[in-house]
Formats: sequence, C-alpha cells, structure tokens
Amino acid sequence: MAQRKFDFYIVPTPIGNISDITLRAIDILKEVDFIACEDTRTTQKLLNHYDIKTKCISYHKYNERERTEFFLQELAAGKSIALVSDAGTPMICDPGGVIIEQIRKNGYSITSLPGASAITAFLSQVPRNGEEFCFIGFIPRTEAQIKTITKQYAGSNLVFYDSPERILKTLTVIKETRGEVKIALARELSKLFEETVIDTVSNILNHFNDGIKGEIVCMIYADTKAETVDLEMKISELRCKGFKDKEIAVILASLFGLNKNEVYKKALECK
Repeated sequence: MAQRKFDFYIVPTPIGNISDITLRAIDILKEVDFIACEDTRTTQKLLNHYDIKTKCISYHKYNERERTEFFLQELAAGKSIALVSDAGTPMICDPGGVIIEQIRKNGYSITSLPGASAITAFLSQVPRNGEEFCFIGFIPRTEAQIKTITKQYAGSNLVFYDSPERILKTLTVIKETRGEVKIALARELSKLFEETVIDTVSNILNHFNDGIKGEIVCMIYADTKAETVDLEMKISELRCKGFKDKEIAVILASLFGLNKNEVYKKALECK
C-alpha cells in the first residue's frame, strides 16, 4: 500500500527487547536521509541489527538548538529526517521539543509512528479503577518535592519513572507522606528479568530489600479517602470568605491532596 511521504518522522524504538519495533519503523529508518538520536552508539546497535545504513547525527538536550538549525537547513534542501530516542517513544521524557516546534513553525510535514512506550506497556498490565491517570515523567529527586507532588495527586493514579538508585528512597518518602498506599512497580519491561509487583508500599520495600535493578515505572494508586471530601461544601465555605475559584482550587488541593484542576472544574460547576 502506498504511504504518504513526510519531511520529519518521530520513530519509537524498543524499550528493551530489540524485536519490539514495527516493520514501518524499520522502513522509515532505512529511507530517511538522517536519523537524529540521543546517543549514536546506542542507536547504531539497533541499526546494525536491522542492517540499516542511514547516517546518525547526535541530537540531545545539550545541542538541541544548534542541531535544530542544521536540520532545518537539510529540510530546506529536500532531505528527510527521523527522530529517535535511546529507547521508547521520543518526546516522552526525551529531547525533541525544540526541533518539533521549529519544524511546525517552518511549515514542514511531520508524523509520529505508533510503537514501544514504557508507559503503555506498564499500564496495560496493571489493574486499576477507571482509565484516568496522571503521568509526571521522572519523579523529583528531593524529599520535599516528592512529598509535595504525592500529596497534590493523592486523588489520582500517579504514574512516574525513577532510577533503580533512587526508587527505594522514593518509596520510603511516599510511605512517610501517604501511609500504607497501594503501589504498582515494574522493572526491566520487555527484558529477560521483567518483573511487575503490585502490593502495599511496605511489602514492596521488603520485596526489594536487597536492592533493585533496571529502569523503573511506578504507580501510586489513588487514595479513595481523598474522594470523600465534600468539595461543594468546602468550596462554598471558602467562597463565603472571599476566595476566588483559582485560589480555592489551590487551597483545597493542598489541604486534601486533590488534583488542583479537578477542584477548579468542580468550583466552576458549583456556581
């Protein structure tokens, strides 16, 4: 089947198992003039495996603007480019925002291919009530930031990435902040030692007492107690004290660990 040609392609690559790449992705990587990648050494291993000879050019957060100018010149000359990350789908916690913004601004055609992503691979095997979740990328490093963000999203299923060096400390802070919450944690997705554990935070800490290896995707289950807050009453009380809707949203989200945007939406509905 004939396929439309684009100037710029966003191409997912395997998150672990090298076979997790689409036939279309392989075709595109062979056809484009350049492949923009985070680490040429990492991408070259994938290209070698599939006998792809396309030239790789490094594109990472430290040279985004410089490389963007070069790629725009090549696009103007009629060349085509594919953007890949070291693993998974570009733009999900990976560089790409600068170049994509400029490509759209300059009127070049752009498309993204479906493919591997740690988030969807994780969520598709983790049971939860409803489809809603909040993804925050890599969770902040400091204890204060972790406490703030886990309180803020107490009423939501909160999904995040973390490193094996930090995850146990992160879980400890979550336990101190949110108590004995339910956690889903996956490591080494699609690899030989893939493991997904769903349990209380204490049991997961005990399970990995000897340490943990591999890239981490984690979800803190929503605190059902957060849903018992009588929002309408609280909103009405704060309105009577002269607070505006946006101020009310910030106050209630902070006090009860709710989603600020959801509180604001509720405040608008209660007018």
